[in-house]
Amino acid sequence: MSQKPSIPKGTRDFTPDVLLKRNYIFDTIKRTFNRFGFLPLETPAMENLSTLTGKYGEEGDQLLFKVLNSGDFLKDVDSSEKDYKKVIPKISEKGLRYDLTIPFARYVVMHRNEIVFPFKRYQIQPVWRADRPQKGRYREFYQCDADVIGSESLLYEAELLLIYDEVFTALQLPVQIKMNNRKILQGLSEVIGQPDKLTDITVAIDKLDKIGKEGVQKELQMRKVSEQGIRQIMQYLNLPFEQLETFMHGSEAGKKGMAEIREVQAFLSQTPLKNQLVIDLTLARGLNYYTGCIFEVQAMGVQMGSIGGGGRYDNLTGSFGISGMSGVGISFGAERIYDVLEELQLFPDNRSAGVQLLFACFDKEAQLFAMPLLQQVRQAGISAEIYPEPAKMKKQLEYADRKKINHVAIIGSDEIATSTLTVKNLQNGEQQKLNIQALIGYLSKAINLTAV
Repeated sequence: MSQKPSIPKGTRDFTPDVLLKRNYIFDTIKRTFNRFGFLPLETPAMENLSTLTGKYGEEGDQLLFKVLNSGDFLKDVDSSEKDYKKVIPKISEKGLRYDLTIPFARYVVMHRNEIVFPFKRYQIQPVWRADRPQKGRYREFYQCDADVIGSESLLYEAELLLIYDEVFTALQLPVQIKMNNRKILQGLSEVIGQPDKLTDITVAIDKLDKIGKEGVQKELQMRKVSEQGIRQIMQYLNLPFEQLETFMHGSEAGKKGMAEIREVQAFLSQTPLKNQLVIDLTLARGLNYYTGCIFEVQAMGVQMGSIGGGGRYDNLTGSFGISGMSGVGISFGAERIYDVLEELQLFPDNRSAGVQLLFACFDKEAQLFAMPLLQQVRQAGISAEIYPEPAKMKKQLEYADRKKINHVAIIGSDEIATSTLTVKNLQNGEQQKLNIQALIGYLSKAINLTAV
């Protein structure tokens, strides 16, 4: 009995129609990255587990997809061993990348003698996480990252926020861009007298949207934060940025975080954003490697998690042998952006992005006549194809309609005799006789109008 075909949970096939829309997103992002002087980079789908583990916090480590070693991977395993954490290093040395930032840091260290710093790179590739699939959350998904490494200048924070602003403006998707600073969260841990609980505090606050303030309190209790500290954290979560100075008076880290936010605001005051920028003190970004400004993007008018995020990291390359190399980066959540644009019906008509002309021929002689014309049309930059057999014209027109091809060039004995083509517009039903040069001119204009 044959097996029913399926794909793993949390993964998807992409139809041509969907890919045209996805490429619209990717192309918009790439154009913006290029304008801001970022260079493209790609890294392998697999990294050594030693590269990935310990970089994303305890929860992130649990979501890494491990790749089994080739051959008899069980030969070195004690069959009585029940602790999977002790077994994994013996059966798996590699893992699928969890994000693009850690592989980027690894790349920088390996190629540091070839790189001109500050190094600005962008990367658009799939990543994998062993998460529970749900709406807007997949196990295989694309990230679109832009990072600058080798400079502590807060000018780059401002530049990355401008990139967010330009991309979402180009996509005609209104967003709210949130900003906070991990030094402020560090200051919070110092103010409550438990600086060793910084990671516990950020992990708990990062869950605020999912579990609410009551849930955050319980999480903090579970993580052994003092009752007095929890009360102060709850007070902090209700503070506006303007009233934070007094709260942070005992923490130099907290004061520095506030100063960094003000400096980024000063840069942006010279080139105001078209979208809303909000200082959100509850923004935590649970990843451990962030040390400065952190960002998150929320789409307006739709229920969806963040569609972008990032921040400053001061020592991401330290575990790879180079300490003190500061960087800052952002990521676009392409899958969620797609879902939001689909829900809000913001994708442009993609009919002009596919095949734009079909040659429909009555017989073999007409096909032979069409072949050089087909090449002329393609060389003019127009996507075109010829129906492979001289079937009934109704069948050929139905094929064009199903493939969303706007125009059909019909060729029979009359067209061959007069060296003209009967060109039918399937959108409005109009029909006209054109020679090949006039057809190319007509289609070029029609395609440009559709694109606009």
